[in-house]
Amino acid sequence: MSAETLILDGNRVADAMKASLNNRIKNLSDQGIVPCLATVLVGDDPASATYVRMKGNACKRLGIQSIRVVLPEHTTTEELIAAIHKLNDDNSVHGILLQHPVPKHIDERAAFEAIHIDKDVDGVTTLGFAQNAFGFAEFPSCTPAAIMAILDYYEIPVEGKHAVVIGRSPILGKPVSMMLLNKNATVTTCHSKTTNLADIVRLGDIVVAAVGKPRFVQGDWLKPGAIVLDAGYNPGNVGDVDYEACCEVASAITPVPAGVGPVTIATLLKHTVDAAENIAIKR
Repeated sequence: MSAETLILDGNRVADAMKASLNNRIKNLSDQGIVPCLATVLVGDDPASATYVRMKGNACKRLGIQSIRVVLPEHTTTEELIAAIHKLNDDNSVHGILLQHPVPKHIDERAAFEAIHIDKDVDGVTTLGFAQNAFGFAEFPSCTPAAIMAILDYYEIPVEGKHAVVIGRSPILGKPVSMMLLNKNATVTTCHSKTTNLADIVRLGDIVVAAVGKPRFVQGDWLKPGAIVLDAGYNPGNVGDVDYEACCEVASAITPVPAGVGPVTIATLLKHTVDAAENIAIKR
């Protein structure tokens, strides 16, 4: 590892974000409002169950109520949408998170669209996506927002930089590309059909890896001094970049774990508190 490489500590960023929520949660409590996040889990995927449990534990530690709605594997799209509508109509629920992925027979996009925009704290609806593109989303997708929060916390300049995003999913690659663009970066979004990928990545002052392949990005793909944000999480606790090799070239890098992940959860908690405060204002 290069002695000059800055490790972008996600736990440190997440702790600062969560500390900033304490007084806000207390103020809501004084008004008789407890921020509440409802997580919807369909089926028995063990990784998804673990993620839901982690989010519930994070809520509990901050004094945010967490409701778990667990539906069987054979749940239909219509049944899932009905469950989401029930949460939309529950005034005590401020945020709704549908755990991804859902079983293959379910129309996931239709289920995401059933979430009311005021409770879309995970930023998964097309309306939320459009608001993010225009730069005024209240609840942008949590992992892209976490990446931006890390850049802000470490005061890493974005304006005028060339950002290369590897991945184009609607809840990660595309929205983070838009957020970087809205911060006046020049953005290149790469994907599975991109040719000469390594040559393009080598142009990036900021590189976001969101491709879902372990140790995919190699150290010799990077421009010396690049900022690397690894949004991947793969079996074996490894990200989408070859961490050791990239550390030798990058000026700053997020580790996996303890990088983007904890900040993503902190962002979800922040959005839930934001949503609860919106309800308090309307009372």
